[in-house]
Amino acid sequence: MTFPASHPALDAALLERGYEVPTPVQSAVLEAEGDRDLLVSAQTGSGKTVAFGIAMAGTLLGDAERFGRADAPLALIIAPTRELAIQVQRELTWLYAKTGAKIVSCVGGMDARAEARALNTGAHIVVGTPGRLRDHLERGNLELGSARAVVLDEADEMLDLGFREDLEFILEAAPPERRTLLFSATIAKDIAVLARRFQNDALRIDTTTRDQPHGDIDYRAVRVAPNEIEHAVVNVLRYFEAPGALVFCHTREAVRHLQASLKERGFAVVGLSGELSQRERSDALQALRDGHARVCVATDVAARGLDLPDLGLVIHAELPQNKATLMHRSGRTGRAGRKGTAVLIVPYTRRRKAEMLFASANIDAGWSGPPGADEIRERDKARLLETAMTFEPVGEEDMALGKLLLEQKSPEEIAGAFMRLQRGGLPEPEELYDDGRGADPRPSKGAPRERADRGDYDRPERPAYDRPDRTPREGAMSDGIWFRLNVGRGKNADPKWILPMICRLGHVTKKDVGSIRIFENETKFEISAEASVRFAEAARATSRDDVKIEPSMAPGENDVRAPRRPAPRPATRSGAGPGGPRKPYGEKKPFEGKKPFDKKPPFKGPPGGKPGFKKRKP
Repeated sequence: MTFPASHPALDAALLERGYEVPTPVQSAVLEAEGDRDLLVSAQTGSGKTVAFGIAMAGTLLGDAERFGRADAPLALIIAPTRELAIQVQRELTWLYAKTGAKIVSCVGGMDARAEARALNTGAHIVVGTPGRLRDHLERGNLELGSARAVVLDEADEMLDLGFREDLEFILEAAPPERRTLLFSATIAKDIAVLARRFQNDALRIDTTTRDQPHGDIDYRAVRVAPNEIEHAVVNVLRYFEAPGALVFCHTREAVRHLQASLKERGFAVVGLSGELSQRERSDALQALRDGHARVCVATDVAARGLDLPDLGLVIHAELPQNKATLMHRSGRTGRAGRKGTAVLIVPYTRRRKAEMLFASANIDAGWSGPPGADEIRERDKARLLETAMTFEPVGEEDMALGKLLLEQKSPEEIAGAFMRLQRGGLPEPEELYDDGRGADPRPSKGAPRERADRGDYDRPERPAYDRPDRTPREGAMSDGIWFRLNVGRGKNADPKWILPMICRLGHVTKKDVGSIRIFENETKFEISAEASVRFAEAARATSRDDVKIEPSMAPGENDVRAPRRPAPRPATRSGAGPGGPRKPYGEKKPFEGKKPFDKKPPFKGPPGGKPGFKKRKP
């Protein structure tokens, strides 16, 4: 299918950009009849900007090939974020380049006085964010009396961000006979209410498949130990080596920490969070577009509206809160027909949460362990060999230098030096332990879920009635394997911190740990038989200089537990207590002729009358 004709000037711009086949949303908008209002739902990155740019061309230009003198704006496009508004302005600039359109942006964080001057000199199309547009309307810098079309891009995000009041104010300021185009990823109840209030006989266009994930995104889940999430992010970045990658965190502090960690390891990385100024955000995005940075670490709010070129990888370093966040994050890749990969880093303790996210979004994700250092090095070899075979033609000067090198060194030495030079710029992968639990795929949605397939990730079945009394941890395992830890009571060993450390270093949970016996110079503990093999491997892989875990025999009769050391009593005069030596129990002082207790006479009040009253003089 070729791109349908819309307007001669726009058709020429699309041809120069290489647009041959329209996306589903572009095709549906072009097929819409007349100048009707449109209520369109489409996925992020489906070409909506070009779609509404083509849709409003006939309304703005009519039969004319070019715009006339710029005066009051003829079209208004409202976007939720600064980045998205600037992106829309950039797209419309090349699309309307041959029509002589003057496009002005009004976004928060920019110079409002410069925007006011641009509006006063005249504009054909205005693109902005709700807050800044309302500010210009209230100050009289923006006049919508001549507006023929109003576009709401990403309307669901604008309502989520709390812009309902600003949107209603702007739409009420526009002429009632205008054309209103509303684009949203989903048509929720609040979107439908907004459409009924401000649209007239709108044509409903739905280009999304309900309960169907983005077809151009490959979803993968990587199961890791909770203390190795950061290392897993490093290895995932090295394994895929995408031209652009976006890593999501929940908080600003997490963004700062992960950005600093990746930068220290040699990645070209920038960070995006709400604490950055507009200039810092613009510099970070420009570094990504220019290729000076390859990785962007961002929060959910800071990444709204981002459209980065060659973004082939999205990493969820922290699990999304819900299905909508999962789809929005992952939708940053796989845009405009390009393929993308979304990787969720799933700690062992959060697997059930990840499975519920995938089930709610109807996503069939592939589960695996973290990429190992050996796998990454093998992929590096393949990539380096592929790069070496795709060189550009060599000039005469370079060829002459190559001949001089061949006279001094062998071809093998030159090739080895070249490979070492290419490998030197790559960050070193991390050594991660994979106990195999991450490679256990879960049944896809709709498949029968049998209890036997759930392995050791779920709690064992317990009878509903006559539950036996719980047994203490001591002796709870009959077939456990014993290990020793080179930390004892002499180093203040205590189960409160010994147990979490055993679980962290050995990649096990509390139910896999049995008896813990603390001695003066060591601690012996019991691991269940089914978890003992992977515990021993993980303990060796994550060993520390000051902590050593190794197999051991069960405690014998000669192993005497170190008693708890009570806190020393405060020193006193006699060493027995603050009051001197204690008297033995039962010793009493003899009766020294004390008089027996006599009852006192009842109280009759003070002399001269009742208590609290004075006699009045006659």
